[in-house]
Amino acid sequence: MDMDRPEELRWLFLDLNSYFASVEQQEDSRLRGRPVIVIPAPTDSTCVIAASYEAKAYGIKTGTPVWEAKRLCPGVILRPARHQIYVAYHHRIVEEVNRHIPVDHVASIDEMACALLGPERAPDQAVRIAHHIKNGLRENLGPCIRASIGIASNVFLAKVGTEIEKPDGLVTLHPGDLPGRLLELRLNDLPGIGRRMHDRLNQAGIETMAQLWTASALTLHSLWGSAVGRDFWYALHGYDLRHGPGGARGSISHSRVLGPPERPMEIARLVARRLTVKAAGRLRRLGYRASFLHMGARLVDGRRWRAEAATHNAADNLTFLQALEDMWQAMSGHFGHSPLRKVSVVLLGLQPANHAIPDLLADIDPVCLRRRRAERLSQIMDQLNRRFGQDTVTLGPSLRHPAYEGTKIAFTRIPDQAEFWE
Repeated sequence: MDMDRPEELRWLFLDLNSYFASVEQQEDSRLRGRPVIVIPAPTDSTCVIAASYEAKAYGIKTGTPVWEAKRLCPGVILRPARHQIYVAYHHRIVEEVNRHIPVDHVASIDEMACALLGPERAPDQAVRIAHHIKNGLRENLGPCIRASIGIASNVFLAKVGTEIEKPDGLVTLHPGDLPGRLLELRLNDLPGIGRRMHDRLNQAGIETMAQLWTASALTLHSLWGSAVGRDFWYALHGYDLRHGPGGARGSISHSRVLGPPERPMEIARLVARRLTVKAAGRLRRLGYRASFLHMGARLVDGRRWRAEAATHNAADNLTFLQALEDMWQAMSGHFGHSPLRKVSVVLLGLQPANHAIPDLLADIDPVCLRRRRAERLSQIMDQLNRRFGQDTVTLGPSLRHPAYEGTKIAFTRIPDQAEFWE
């Protein structure tokens, strides 16, 4: 990790405001100016995943139970999440930002960072770029697609800048002016300070941003219990922490928190099968094979189950589904018909398919021949499902339950468009 304390602005960070709800308002003009919440499933027992600013005015926010949102705002409008549309808008937004400044990296579905280079680091030029981005979003995507933009010496502070003015804000945190407007924030407005860390800081006598700013790097290292606290101090004080790029892909995973209709063991099994086939489809599309399948489950009563099966450098649906079935039967034998709250599958031990060492007996060994046929069948299924729609061809029973909406957007990963057809 390289580190220095720049005296100039280096990063522009863009945070889209109430993204999912804003896209819904942009898509349907009848929703504009009205309280809208986006929900993952049509049930009052789930939680809000996005709220328009009109809904936020009533105290509704991400994580608010739907039943409570209805109580806070009896006229609130509910919209089921449409992840494919949000991903499509995301790619259009990235394209628009790239018209004005290259996107250095995408942090999430609604956040991205852009490196400022050369004359772009001049404060007036950086602000000019930010205004061009805002105008471009408004003109080319629509008036509901707004963003708060932060400009600072590092990505951390640029992201923090987006929290100071919302919606549609623009804040510059120049290194020479720090702490400056940081003092307007609460401790838990900062990335990396969750509830537990907030409590730990309070117990150490740090309750305000001013107190956090004057605390030493050694103090924060001690409170975090690791070098993470020290790095937090440096980032807060304007140092530019630059980490090298990651290595090769290590795993492919999918998980799902189950709604009440999906929690019975047999329905949850179909969800797990669907997740497994989806992960296998991504594996083939990305050009990998996997040596292990890991399965995890959490029961409604809090108990957990984890198991792992060797898949011997496989890339076909049949191998992974058989491994899942064996692990599922073992779990069912242990827990009976106990309802589940979450299931997950992870493909591990990934190797590029074109790096596999050929088996000298592949043309005569029955196991190799079956594996080859199964992989070819899986590839044909991929092609048919991409052409004619998801689950046109399946192996065994498929999930046709209305509560299953398919691909979701995770906080740290944006699905490829192809995943909506896998």
